[in-house]
Amino acid sequence: MMNIFKQLYRSLFSPKDIASFRFQGIGKTILYVFILTLLSILPTVYYSATAMMSAVEATKQTINEDLPSFTIENGQLQSDATQEKVIDKGSITIVFDSTGKLDAQKVSNSDDTLAILRDEIVLSAAGETNSIPYTMFAQETITKNDISTLLNHSDRALAFILPLLFLIIFVFTSALAFIEISILAWIGLLLKNAAGKKLAYRHLWRMTAYSITLPTIFFMIMSILQTNVPMGFLINWFISLTILLLAIKEVPGPKDQPNLS
Repeated sequence: MMNIFKQLYRSLFSPKDIASFRFQGIGKTILYVFILTLLSILPTVYYSATAMMSAVEATKQTINEDLPSFTIENGQLQSDATQEKVIDKGSITIVFDSTGKLDAQKVSNSDDTLAILRDEIVLSAAGETNSIPYTMFAQETITKNDISTLLNHSDRALAFILPLLFLIIFVFTSALAFIEISILAWIGLLLKNAAGKKLAYRHLWRMTAYSITLPTIFFMIMSILQTNVPMGFLINWFISLTILLLAIKEVPGPKDQPNLS
């Protein structure tokens, strides 16, 4: 039996080997999908963790050194500042505005931005904007020193948050991988009929799990290089289906079976 990492290597270029994997146990195929998923998310987890640590460190430094004294009381940010303050920390931009001139909608137009606004904290990153109103906090007054103290102990929180982030990404990506394989395997039923091959869905599911190897590794490399691939979803499915079709063609048809009579 070929080990999983050798299967991964052979699946990059050999439809014939992919076709031969159709008879292996479903447990080994599921394990393969988990390992492939783990490899695919490593760049995302690394960059997300690095960005989070950089953001915490930049916020800690900014609050301690660059922001005026402030309090959060009755759900609002209060300070003596008469205009907004924008601080570029390289990896993230921090905006401080107790005047009410800025809101979440205006902040959403900027990437990698943490905004401390009059009524809420807003984080805009990776094309998404999330806000937390101060009313969600305790009703007691929160000062600049309170937040600074909290951030100084953020290392403990990150030790819990980062593994949790990794687990969430892994579970979510694994679920998407199994859904993708299942859908592609159903399409494989049409391909095997067109190719005149006798294959059950369970065989096609196993073959599909290995057919997604090449595009998965390709997009992992693009993620390492932080390069966006236009129409990545379509490219991924096109390559996977092409490899699956080539693997189906490697399966012996009824006329290729030896005559034992």
